[in-house]
Amino acid sequence: MDTANDVMPFVTVAIGAYGVSVLAKTGELAADTPVARGTRILQRVFGRGDAYSKRMIQRVAEAKPDDAPSHAALKLAILEAFQADPHLSREVAAMLPRASGDRPVAVGGAGSGVIVTGNDPRIDAPR
Repeated sequence: MDTANDVMPFVTVAIGAYGVSVLAKTGELAADTPVARGTRILQRVFGRGDAYSKRMIQRVAEAKPDDAPSHAALKLAILEAFQADPHLSREVAAMLPRASGDRPVAVGGAGSGVIVTGNDPRIDAPR
């Protein structure tokens, strides 16, 4: 479940960029951008896409960005793929960016709000 949650920001941005043709997209996949990473993840999970996976992707592509039911359906399809192939979840998890540094911050899902790092940070509210 954690990996499915972690991939959602990447796969939804890729679907937003390429729509239903995301599984056929091959250009710029070497780039290390969220869109390219999401495209690679979707291609790994769904291959070239059966009818079911294409419907899930089309549903997200046609939905508003905050359409929770469409995102839930896509996440369920990803979870089903992970359950069908126990190694797939680990392979996809390895495709996710790794936090680095002394004490990195990891944000799962759609992080919102302020994230502060460091020792004894001072935060001044805007006036």
